[in-house]
Amino acid sequence: MKDNDEVDRIVDAWQVARPDLNFAPLHVLSRVTRISKHFGRIRQNAFQRSELESWEFDVLAALRREGDPFALSPKRLVSATMVSSGTMTNRIDRLVERGFVKRLTDPNDGRGVLVEMTPAGLTRVDAAITRLVDAEEILLGGLSETEQARLGTLLRKLRNSIDATDL
Repeated sequence: MKDNDEVDRIVDAWQVARPDLNFAPLHVLSRVTRISKHFGRIRQNAFQRSELESWEFDVLAALRREGDPFALSPKRLVSATMVSSGTMTNRIDRLVERGFVKRLTDPNDGRGVLVEMTPAGLTRVDAAITRLVDAEEILLGGLSETEQARLGTLLRKLRNSIDATDL
């Protein structure tokens, strides 16, 4: 086959070395791993070009997705970004220092705090997501829209299967 890649060569070598094992999963998961590395670099580049760290993008993106006024409690930010509350406190402090968010008293709970994105934060996160989507569209350009949708469906199914596994 003319479209063979490095994964095919690796799997072929393993099949010779260990013919007793089923290497079919390597065809999928080795490619997913390699593709993930490419996407990671693309994401990092999009964020760096917008002068953001990945974690900064994650917090600002959670606020951006909320819609105007782009505010959430620290607890909801923890949930949205899947980090500890201590980590989130540190991240909020650093984003405040950079002028990307500010802390406000929660109008519904005088003891509570809301984290609100500033116009500077909005500008940065919008630039980063635009760069990211543009780059990812180019990366997926070899697939039709139908193929991209099918791949997305298959990957969701795989993720759900993995989430249900106790490995």
